Amino acid sequence: MSDPTAGADRLSTILLEPDCAPGLWASVDSGEMDHLVPELLLLRMEQDPIHRHKDVLAHTIAVVSKTEPEITVRLGALFHDIGKPRTRSFEHGEVTFRHHEAVGARMARKRLATLGYEEQLVEEVVEMVRLSGRFKGYSDGWSDSAVRRYARDAGPLLGRLNHMIRCDCTTRNREKAAGIQAAMDDLETRIQSLAEEERRAAERPGLDGQVVMEHLGLEPGREVGEALAFLLAIKRSAGDLETEELLRRLDAWWAERT
Repeated sequence: MSDPTAGADRLSTILLEPDCAPGLWASVDSGEMDHLVPELLLLRMEQDPIHRHKDVLAHTIAVVSKTEPEITVRLGALFHDIGKPRTRSFEHGEVTFRHHEAVGARMARKRLATLGYEEQLVEEVVEMVRLSGRFKGYSDGWSDSAVRRYARDAGPLLGRLNHMIRCDCTTRNREKAAGIQAAMDDLETRIQSLAEEERRAAERPGLDGQVVMEHLGLEPGREVGEALAFLLAIKRSAGDLETEELLRRLDAWWAERT
């Protein structure tokens, strides 16, 4: 009985070479890729047959070879445009590939499972493919909620997804390439900033306002807010402390004020 993971092992061996482009082209030219990922050969078409540029297979292999040699990223890059042949259409004199990421995600799931990849890896690659085109809308202007949604949907794949998207830029137009990288820089900065805002907003001091008022004999007001701010500063600098220690520090702080 043949090894059910032989296909996965062979494809991974090709993909995980530091410079994987020669191996991918050799596999394509020898006919081996016909058996590993036959869908890939259908990418040997023009991205834009009207203006005759960007062979999609050449673009795909260029993207894969730019990525770091990590299997989730390289499989994601290999399959990120796999749905284009099935979604290509012509509208108003232009070629379109509407929803090719969603179609490609389904194709990737089927092919990777057939090759014998583990289920978790398959699902991660499927998500990479599904989300690979989302960033294209960023230049149109994303609200903070859209940025949060992107980061939430990507989850633990966020860093690898962003890396793959950066590598998806193979244009020779330096100005355009720089613009794409700058846009990703901006998105990542916003993600970090919003995450920090949410983290701080979710923080709570070690004691609630009612406990502070009862312990210090205060009525609701400015002093309670200042006490809670003091306790929150303690949490940020010293972490979670026992209630007894917090009350001791609160008493010392209050004594200095009075």
